[in-house]
Amino acid sequence: MLPEGYAEYRKREFCRSVKCPIQLELDSKEPGSEEYEDVRRTCRTGCRHTAWEFHHWLMEKGYLIVKPER
Repeated sequence: MLPEGYAEYRKREFCRSVKCPIQLELDSKEPGSEEYEDVRRTCRTGCRHTAWEFHHWLMEKGYLIVKPER
């Protein structure tokens, strides 16, 4: 559940923000097409960015990483 007044991270927002060349290529393909899926596999297995970069980008953009205490 999202706290009131907060926005959820949108899929591939980081990739688009940092102008990842893989994401730019992915954006040029038709979602669901064979070409799209080929590029997507590259994105999944050979990401050019690190978790550290992503985490710090989230903080710079004001995102919070939260989970229930349970």
